[in-house]
Amino acid sequence: MVAFNLKGKRALVTGAASGIGLATAELLARSGAKVAMNDLALVPRLEGEVKRLAAMDGDVVAVTGDVGSEPGAKAIVAAARAALGGIDYLVNNAGTPATKMPIPMGDLESLTPQFWDRILSVNLVGPFWMTKAAAADLRASHGAVVNTVSDAAFGGGASSLAYACAKAGLARQTELLAKALAPEVRVNGIAPGYVKSNWECSFGDMEAGARERVPLRRVGQPADYAELIVYLAAGAAYVTGEVVIATGGTRL
Repeated sequence: MVAFNLKGKRALVTGAASGIGLATAELLARSGAKVAMNDLALVPRLEGEVKRLAAMDGDVVAVTGDVGSEPGAKAIVAAARAALGGIDYLVNNAGTPATKMPIPMGDLESLTPQFWDRILSVNLVGPFWMTKAAAADLRASHGAVVNTVSDAAFGGGASSLAYACAKAGLARQTELLAKALAPEVRVNGIAPGYVKSNWECSFGDMEAGARERVPLRRVGQPADYAELIVYLAAGAAYVTGEVVIATGGTRL
């Protein structure tokens, strides 16, 4: 595991109750950063993970809220600012497939207005609201934003057509915000391929099939992506406006 010394740094991670978000929050905390961990109030696991990391001497706090609206994002950032004293790193990891099972690309009837609204509000517009709300803090600290995009934005598998469109938009948003917030703030993203998560693990043999398609012959673990996120946030001083595709070589 890559080692970072982030003593004195302050980070806000959305979607931090599980998966990539939790692994990122844990790596930041282990590296000495103060971390505000966000997820929905309906996710009971968040408080348990905050207690677990605090017991390991992590300086962490729970900040509940929905990134899918501007008022929600403002409230999350305000709570994180109050708890941390400022924000150096914003990790826009919160996302949703808004479906329990993948929707075939040809199934247009399932893509209702309500479905599109939820997909876009969380996966595309949410990161914008969060970045906008935190922009003053990030400019003051010469900080960084890292967005969790998806290989679906670049032709990889997707839970739905709508999800792929939202993530493609987030990839472009990453580029545009990098320009808008330069030179004080760097904005980058990662595009994970298959990742071991509760949602994807519910499909049984998908993991075995994914292994066959990945040249590295294993699926991505949340910790793999957490290292990349923390590097883009805390290192990579001359990198901005980039989305790093991390699929274990699937795109070769």
